[in-house]
Amino acid sequence: MQWSPERVETLTRLWAEGLSARQIAEKLGGGVTRNAVIGKAHRLNLQRGTEIPKKEPEPEPVIFEEPIFHHPSGDIEPWMCRWPTDEPGKYGLHICGKTVQPGRHYCAEHCTAHYLRRRRATAAA
Repeated sequence: MQWSPERVETLTRLWAEGLSARQIAEKLGGGVTRNAVIGKAHRLNLQRGTEIPKKEPEPEPVIFEEPIFHHPSGDIEPWMCRWPTDEPGKYGLHICGKTVQPGRHYCAEHCTAHYLRRRRATAAA
């Protein structure tokens, strides 16, 4: 028996849907036997019972709440992260004080937090 591309595609689709070899043979018709279906499925390396891996949900990102503090900008050096904090940190200032990312006002951690806050605010609007 000859397996046309259409029959192979139908076999593959029905096999993936979980139909038995006998059911597939009946649907294909034209003298296709159960053994012919099993043999072709074996040659095509079609497998049953393999679960499709479920995509795990992504964990919620940690969002930092940005408290509002006003402090004199004269005490802040250009290399200091300007993310406000509750307690006085480095140099007694109410800012993070870590080294900023080039061309930014925040350190790497707070650049990410700022980006996520803006993205969530834009999506909510």
